[in-house]
Amino acid sequence: MARRWISSLFNHGISVSALVLFAVCGLYPRAYGFPYPHRRHARRLLVGYFTAGGIYSSTPFFVKNLVANGSARRLDQINYAAASVSNGHCSLGDPLADMLTTYAAQNSVNGKADDPASPFRGYFHQLEELKRRIPRLRILISLEGRARDFAADASPENRSAFVASCVEMYIRGHFMPGVTRPGLFDGVDIDWESPQLPDAANFLALIQEFRRQMNAVRPGLRLAVAVDQSPGMLPGANFGAIGRLADEIGVMNYDYAGPWSPQTGFLAPLFSSSRWRYSPSIEHSIASYEAAGVPAGKILMGLPFYGYGWTGVNDSDNGLFQQGRAVRGDWPYHSIRALAAPPYVFRDALSQAPWIFNGETFWTYEDPVSIRYKVSYAANLRLGGVMIWELSGDTADAELLRSAYRAFHHPLKSGIFARTMAGQTHLSHNQTSSTGASVVTTASN
Repeated sequence: MARRWISSLFNHGISVSALVLFAVCGLYPRAYGFPYPHRRHARRLLVGYFTAGGIYSSTPFFVKNLVANGSARRLDQINYAAASVSNGHCSLGDPLADMLTTYAAQNSVNGKADDPASPFRGYFHQLEELKRRIPRLRILISLEGRARDFAADASPENRSAFVASCVEMYIRGHFMPGVTRPGLFDGVDIDWESPQLPDAANFLALIQEFRRQMNAVRPGLRLAVAVDQSPGMLPGANFGAIGRLADEIGVMNYDYAGPWSPQTGFLAPLFSSSRWRYSPSIEHSIASYEAAGVPAGKILMGLPFYGYGWTGVNDSDNGLFQQGRAVRGDWPYHSIRALAAPPYVFRDALSQAPWIFNGETFWTYEDPVSIRYKVSYAANLRLGGVMIWELSGDTADAELLRSAYRAFHHPLKSGIFARTMAGQTHLSHNQTSSTGASVVTTASN
């Protein structure tokens, strides 16, 4: 691979002139994020997950929030999480949130209070009203469940009936007796975490069966598949075949570090750390899926709108890659943002990933700068787009989503990524620690 070859040159202290660097980049545009000159521009998708759990937050997250802050008109697709997958069929994941919650006028997309006697209320009704307001917006149902339930449902004896139940409920819209809303969902997102080697053949067969049955209902329905950080985490999966069948392959490019580890790290590093250059990264993840046969134009890069923390962290290297006690669970970006006082915010020079460290507590998260950087990288690679987990983590004015939207329309120049891979910094100041951290919070154009 050209990227690996050039990295080795710099690792061994070999100087490469700008002329040679740009000549190499011309020969290997994929290696540095340069677009292929012959590849036609395709529309990139901005996809956001909307979860049923938002209704139970101390400050409930309504579909109307997406209208009020402008997110709905910036998004191309919403994946609603989630349908339940068990006992050989699809069912409502949370009937109360999905269909039974009654909305007052002030919380409703159409400004009208729900009829309490209606059996069709909740998030489903609000999503229906959103589609009436923005007809181009696609909404997919995300199928989630335990790995063993997916494995049983995908078995040859259960597969066809299982898929038929999902299609009947979510594509044909037969949600319950007396409630039929065909057309609410424009497709299915399969989120099986994660098929292992004995499941590989059934995993592919399940995707084939969804494609077959969905095409029989209406050609053009979207089929998405959510996958782990690396193809190796789904051993035996035929990604060449999966890439031909699915419209979108959403890579879960997050949780590279988290509370399962006693050591701090980056939640979602775009590039390998300058300290451990061959550590896992989004760059490696995307490249590995392309090498496994998934077309770049179908890959969605995952973006986390949440973060993780550790306490009792050693103050070496501003807390990065140090031992600590993990904070339980994840925190939404809007909560972490409130902690981001300038003296305590640092940024990795390679990935533009921020972190907070106040001398004891460490937080890894994404902010508008790192989101812009990642989405620009995805745009330069001509990926299919990005997917967000999940929308309620953003600020009330959709700070992160607005950054992603702007980056798709006005991405950073590809030369920035060439300089990054060449080991050069592109921050506006150079006050750095031994980890390559900077207190600067803006990247150059």
